[in-house]
Amino acid sequence: MSSKRKTLLNFILIILLAVTTAYIVYPKNQGIEIQDYGINYSNDLKFRLGLDLQGGTHLIYQSDLSQIEENEKSTALEGVRDVIERRVNAFGVSEPIVQTTKKDRLIVELAGIKDVNQAIEMIGETPLLEFKEEMTEEEKSSLREQLKDSNIPEEYLSQFFYKGADLGGKQLDRADVIFNPNTYEPEVQLQFNSEGKKLFAEITERNVGKKVAIYLDGMPISIPVVNEPITDGRAVISGSFSIDEAKTLVQRLNAGALPVPIKLISQQTVDASLGKDSIEKSIIAAFIGFALLSLFMIIYYRIQGIIAVIALIIYALLVLSIFKLIPVTLTLSGIAGFILSIGMAVDANVLIFERIKEEIRKGKPVTIAIEEGFARAWSSIFDSNVSTIITCIILAYFGTSIIEGFAITLGIGVVLSMFSAMFITKTLLKITAMTKLRKNLRLFGVKK
Repeated sequence: MSSKRKTLLNFILIILLAVTTAYIVYPKNQGIEIQDYGINYSNDLKFRLGLDLQGGTHLIYQSDLSQIEENEKSTALEGVRDVIERRVNAFGVSEPIVQTTKKDRLIVELAGIKDVNQAIEMIGETPLLEFKEEMTEEEKSSLREQLKDSNIPEEYLSQFFYKGADLGGKQLDRADVIFNPNTYEPEVQLQFNSEGKKLFAEITERNVGKKVAIYLDGMPISIPVVNEPITDGRAVISGSFSIDEAKTLVQRLNAGALPVPIKLISQQTVDASLGKDSIEKSIIAAFIGFALLSLFMIIYYRIQGIIAVIALIIYALLVLSIFKLIPVTLTLSGIAGFILSIGMAVDANVLIFERIKEEIRKGKPVTIAIEEGFARAWSSIFDSNVSTIITCIILAYFGTSIIEGFAITLGIGVVLSMFSAMFITKTLLKITAMTKLRKNLRLFGVKK
C-alpha cells in the first residue's frame, strides 16, 4: 500500500472515529445493548457521576477490633469491608466507594442514594453465613415446577438446590488458607466450635458423595463435595483456587463467622444542587479554557493550530466516550484530571509543531519535515507521558477516592493523548501536505 493511500485510509478511519464518539457522547443517547455468542453487554451511555456531583451520603464507621488479635485485625477489617461493599451493591447504589482508612475506620460513599436510613440499616446488618444440604431429586423437581414460569436458567437455578442445615457462621471458629502437601495448591480450612463440630459431623455423615453448599448473604460462595464423614470439626474446601481467591474466601468466611462490630460516627449528606452547580461551573471553565487555547494555537501555529484544535475536539470526544463506556465515575477531581490531560495533549502538539518548523527552516519539504518533526518529538512525548502514567498508577493504587478519581481520568487522558498526537494530528497534517497549502510556508508559521 502506497503512503498516500495509507494516509487517506487513516483519514477515513479518523472521520468514522469522530462520528462514532460524537454519537456516544451525545446527551440524548439512550444506550446500547449487544447480545452475541452468549455474551450480553448493555450500557445506558450516561455519565456516571460521583458523590460530589450527583449528591448522596458520606458515612464514616469505626470498627471494634478489641476482641481480634493484632495480626488478624487487617484481615477482619477487609472482610467487613468486602461484606459492606457487596451489601451496598445489592442495594443498587451506582459505583459505591467502600474503603478502609487508619486502623479501624471504614468510609462509605453512596452516590445518588435517597433513603439514607435504609442504607445505614442494611450496612449495619450482621453478615449471614449458612451451610446447606443438597435437596433430594423430588425436592428439586418440586422447585423446578414452582419456578417453571420464571424463565430462570437451569445453571443458575441449580445453585439453589440446597436446604438449610442449622449450621452457620455462629458455629464457625475461623477459616484459614492452607496448602495441599501433595499438589501445593491453596485450600481453605474451616474450624468449628463444639456445637458446630457435632452438627457438621451429622451433616457430612448423611451427605457422603453429595454436595454441601456454603452461602454468604444468601448467595453460594462454595459448593464442595463430601468425600467422607468429618467428625473432628475441621473441613477443607479444595478446588482450583488461586492464592488471592483463597484469601478472599477466607475473608468472607471469617467476616461471616466473626463479624466486626461497627459504629456510625459521621454522616454527611451532599446536596444534589451543590453537584449541579459544580457541574455547570466546571463546564463553563472547560469551554472558556478550550476557546482561549484554540485561539492561541490558531494565531501562533496557523494551519497547524487549526489541525490541533480539530484533533483536540476528536480527542475530547474519544476520552468522554471511554468515560461512558467503561464507565468511569466522574468527580470534580476526575474532571480536573481530564482537563489537565487536555493540556498535556496540547503540549504534545506544541513539541511536534516546533520540531516541524525547525525542519522546514532547514529547507526540507513540508512532507519530509512532518515525518522528521514527529520522529524527533516522539522521545520527549513518550518519556513525559510514561512518567505521568506511572504516577497515575501509584496514585490510583495508594490514594483515597478523590485522588483515585483524578489519577484514573488523567491516566486515561494521557494514554489517549499520545494516540491523538501520533495518529490523528499526524494524519491530518499529512492530508494538508497533500494539497497546495504545503507551498505556503507562512501557513506553517515559517517565513520564507
